[in-house]
Amino acid sequence: MFDRLDPRSPTPLYAQIADRLKVAIVARELPPGTLLDSVRALAIRLRVNPATVVQAYRQLETEGFVEMRQGSGSYVKEIASELRTREQRREAEQLVRNLVKEAGDRGIHIDLLRTAFLAHTGGAA
Repeated sequence: MFDRLDPRSPTPLYAQIADRLKVAIVARELPPGTLLDSVRALAIRLRVNPATVVQAYRQLETEGFVEMRQGSGSYVKEIASELRTREQRREAEQLVRNLVKEAGDRGIHIDLLRTAFLAHTGGAA
C-alpha cells in the first residue's frame, strides 16, 4: 500500500499517506471498522515522523474516511456511495494524468494512447 511514497515529491508525505489509505478504503481493502496502525507503528514502518502520520490521520478524519477515538485508535468508517464514487473518479483522473505525462516523457502522442486504450478495452470507452 505504501510502496510509492516519494519524499522528493511536491506532494507532502502526509498527503501521500492519506491518499494511499483513501484508495485502500474506497477499494475496501480496509473495510469499515478496521483499526488502522497506531501512529507510532506506522511512523516506524514508513520511517517518517509520527507528526506526519498524525496529520494524515487527521486529514482522513476531516474528509470522513476514519474516526479517531481517543485512547482507542483510528478506525475506518463506512463511507457514503457518493464519497466512494467521487474518490474513485479522482483516482481515475490521477491515473490518466500520470499516464499522459509518462507517455509525453517517452515521446508517445496521445492519439497512440487512445488507440492502445481502445484496443485494450475492445473499443469501449
